[in-house]
Amino acid sequence: MEFEIKHRISGAILFAVKTESLKLAVELAVRGGANLRDADLRGAYLRDANLRDADLRGANLRDANLRDADLRGAYLRGADLRDADLGGAYLRGANLGGANLRDANLRDADLRGAYLRGADLRDAYLRGANLGGAVGINKHLTSPLYLLLDQVGKIRAYKLTTQYDEGPTYGGITYTIGKTIEVEADKNENTQCSYGISVATLDWCMLNWQPGYKIKVVEFTRTDIACIPIASAGKFRVSKCKVIREKDLKKLGLI
Repeated sequence: MEFEIKHRISGAILFAVKTESLKLAVELAVRGGANLRDADLRGAYLRDANLRDADLRGANLRDANLRDADLRGAYLRGADLRDADLGGAYLRGANLGGANLRDANLRDADLRGAYLRGADLRDAYLRGANLGGAVGINKHLTSPLYLLLDQVGKIRAYKLTTQYDEGPTYGGITYTIGKTIEVEADKNENTQCSYGISVATLDWCMLNWQPGYKIKVVEFTRTDIACIPIASAGKFRVSKCKVIREKDLKKLGLI
């Protein structure tokens, strides 16, 4: 079957080849050094595709499935990636300057060293994404949690614990009601999960809750906040907090 990759505006054919799928056609185009600038690839199924160093400037990749695709070093400046699935994609060193990533799924994507200046990341899902060394990212557009830094007085959030009142990931600390806990906490905002006291929004705790787990209300101050990880989906770290009470799981609809 012949597949044609066309210009998103003019409709001109940028690349054509007889092969088994559009995914293979795009891979062949990239391998052959084809210029896919402004290509119309809206909704394309490109899962696991090898698109390393591809020139996809201004391409329409809206709703495309790029899950686990290799886009290392790809030139995606100004590309339309709205609602695209980039979960687990390799985007290390990719140029995403000015790209529209609104509502895109970037969960667990590797964005180390990526160029993101001017990229629209509103409502993008960045949980677990590695943004180490990413250039130009405005962290304040990746999470609403930065409002915590402007709070005064006592602040309350939530702590997910096991049935034994310990953190589900890092054990050794018991979060019993009335207890004040103070520990050293990792201040590296590029690290999503690390040592310290990880607390979160209520919805984060509910989404990660498992049978037997508890949700505690904890209290702290602005100066106790050690780190709000870039692109956090709701979790952050504090160095000190007091355990206030336990949430009623029946009222939350969890049990």
